[in-house]
Amino acid sequence: MITLILPGLGNSGPEHWQSLWERADPSCIRVLQDEWNAPHVGAWSARLAHVVDSHDAPLVLVAHSSACAMVAHWAHAAGPDALQKIRGALLVAPSDPDSPNYPAGPVGFGPVPAETLPFPTIVVASDSDQYLSVDRASAYAAAWGSRLVVLPRAGHINAASGFGDWPQGWTLLQELRQPEPSVSKAH
Repeated sequence: MITLILPGLGNSGPEHWQSLWERADPSCIRVLQDEWNAPHVGAWSARLAHVVDSHDAPLVLVAHSSACAMVAHWAHAAGPDALQKIRGALLVAPSDPDSPNYPAGPVGFGPVPAETLPFPTIVVASDSDQYLSVDRASAYAAAWGSRLVVLPRAGHINAASGFGDWPQGWTLLQELRQPEPSVSKAH
């Protein structure tokens, strides 16, 4: 099984939990984008589609921030052959492209598709994230059919918020890596 690491805007720096997981586990592979600061969601989705198409093994997606919206856009447009490869997705600190706090530059990330994702998903949000309110995180989780985990005072769940290798997130990832993920969907 392969875990695809999907960083958000700016990529994930060397101390970000995504980077630490990638260095610690050879089955974690980062999907590299051509443009990290002012991307178009179509280009990011096309890169993800190419990477998914190039693998035959089951895949788990681990998205952070704007990459969560990209996963929703990609899943909405992907064909059944690609979707059947996805074992599940850990969607961490999704950002709200329609929020006034969303950075200028990225194109096409909003509105975020509000359709059930066709694979098990866990949305992890914080009650103190400047890019996403808990209400909006709850709405995403409900629309996507995801289990929602809300962390207290966790900021944007990144290195700047004090998250090193983030063992709790690693545990959630292991749930999705099980042969038959049994992610309970609580809304």
